[in-house]
Amino acid sequence: MIKNIVTITLNPTVDKSTTVENLKPEKKLRCTPPKYEPGGGGINVSRGLARLGIKSVALFTCGGRTGELLEQLLKEENVTTSTIPTAAETRENFIVVDTSHNEQYRFGMPGEDITAAEVKDIAKIIHGLSPTPEIVVISGSLPPGIEPAFIGMLVRELKEKGAKVIADTSGEALTEVLKEGVYLLKPNLGELSTLTGMKDLDNESADEAAKQLIDEGKAEIVVVSLGPQGAYLVSKDESIHVPAPSVKKLSTVGAGDSMVAGMVAILAQGGSHKDMARMGVACGSAATMSTGTGLFTKENAERLYKWLSR
Repeated sequence: MIKNIVTITLNPTVDKSTTVENLKPEKKLRCTPPKYEPGGGGINVSRGLARLGIKSVALFTCGGRTGELLEQLLKEENVTTSTIPTAAETRENFIVVDTSHNEQYRFGMPGEDITAAEVKDIAKIIHGLSPTPEIVVISGSLPPGIEPAFIGMLVRELKEKGAKVIADTSGEALTEVLKEGVYLLKPNLGELSTLTGMKDLDNESADEAAKQLIDEGKAEIVVVSLGPQGAYLVSKDESIHVPAPSVKKLSTVGAGDSMVAGMVAILAQGGSHKDMARMGVACGSAATMSTGTGLFTKENAERLYKWLSR
């Protein structure tokens, strides 16, 4: 049983969500009372792990009144936190669901600049983690002030200390991460196509593309997210497709992070690759059954996992 798990979120957020009937421009809209929830890739993974009974430490940058609210919200969800203070205010995102059409509008706000001194503090804190985490999840976007190469450096140091690094990021940060190689990577078809140079990927060719990344030493395990079609888990010796169960979709916010949480939970318990893929798809699908940014409920995730394991 792996007990020392750390998630890293360098551009966290507080997600504010509400609903309104018949969204129209230049009209005063009567919204329901807002709901505030923690957000950001690694933070959501820690939230998901907590729901599955797996302990982790959510390490994230934190500043201002929004940062204080973020800490309080995570405390209410029984997530252990370790914060890196910043002068910049922690950002907010805004999600609105138009109930007349069940359409979701997601407004992502940019983070404020992280100073050069704060970047050094982040590196020092992560370098000084003791004992070295057995699993480290680096997930989410980068705020202004942090260069993509910084993430590559973190991956290299953590690997040298023996940590299994799981990465779920995008763009230049993902490119830098793959220069170092990770234990597990979770791209979607579009990202996989960009990383491998293989165009027009589908379910069949995704297997080949994932194996290319593994052969190049960029990852030991590649889990290709296929959205409503489930996921492919590919390792050096295995190729496992898990179809997504049919559920009533209310929101896609946090589905990818929930998928990572499900896989890490099984990995922490010494489970098989097949069970990792099943729990990942189960948690990702269960997250779409929740409104706003609510992630998944343990009951829905476990029910879907049992269904996928039949």
